[in-house]
Amino acid sequence: MAKQDPQQSQRQQTVRANAGANRAAKEARERERQAELAREGRQQTLIGVIVAVVVIALVAAGGFFYWKSHRPAPQDSPSSIKQAYQAVQAVKVKPSHANSQGGFLLSKDGLGKATEGAPTVEVYMDFMCPGCASLNRSLDPTLDRMMDAGQLNVEIYPMSFMDRLTTDEYSARAGSAGIYILEHDSRHFFPYMAALYAKDFQPDETNYQPVSDARLKEQMLKAGVSGQVADEALKGQYKEWLSKMNKYTPMRSELWNTSGQSKGSMTTPTVRINKRFWPVDGPSKAGMDTPSGFLKSVGLQANQVGQAGVMPSIGAKGAPIALTASSKE
Repeated sequence: MAKQDPQQSQRQQTVRANAGANRAAKEARERERQAELAREGRQQTLIGVIVAVVVIALVAAGGFFYWKSHRPAPQDSPSSIKQAYQAVQAVKVKPSHANSQGGFLLSKDGLGKATEGAPTVEVYMDFMCPGCASLNRSLDPTLDRMMDAGQLNVEIYPMSFMDRLTTDEYSARAGSAGIYILEHDSRHFFPYMAALYAKDFQPDETNYQPVSDARLKEQMLKAGVSGQVADEALKGQYKEWLSKMNKYTPMRSELWNTSGQSKGSMTTPTVRINKRFWPVDGPSKAGMDTPSGFLKSVGLQANQVGQAGVMPSIGAKGAPIALTASSKE
């Protein structure tokens, strides 16, 4: 057997040692690379969590602001609905035609005279409320035609709680003026309401700009209100009464939302049909526009609107007809 050259053996050992060292170095570099990737992964996960939390917070804040701006403020409220009602009754200057809960009944026969056998629709509204304006523009032409034909009674409940978003008591001034018009020229109330809810007039709740009495008077005159009635309406006779109603009305549990973010509280617009809560978003959830959903709820065909003597099927006491199988109107 040939003997191994000592120098060759030393070279082989050196090669093996170098190879081992290279593998160790390579493994060390790989471990460091994996550790760095892990650190980056943790950082990215943390950043993702922070971003997600920030986005959720912003969405929640936006939703909360919308919800808060469309519901009466709870601060300084009476501790009971009885006390709130007593405060309303204690106001010296009150509307003479408002019912016991602050509503004004309108029908083809005038103020405070219900049409027999017709459903009664209650509308709780604030002149600053954009949702009220949207409802007015989509539904009020139908309500107006039905009312004129004796197919419907409408009860208006003015509110002014969104004054907190104004700098000049716009809601209270517009609401008080509306009540004066109801009391003294009720046939022009619907046109007045439409004039104030017009897209080119209603103030922006998020970027409010003051509205003068002169501009309010212009809208009244456009609606057909006489100059004399307009001047008297702008004196603010019913602002205190509205302020007290803003505390009493939201405490009525029958007006509270039955689902969604505002469940258990009142918001505007609120609508009831024959004293049953009617969710204004019900038609859209059922894939319908608001007038179509309303007509289905009261039991009347679109081609029957405005036909005197043709009455909604639910009559004066029936519950609104469900728009979907799962509806609970």
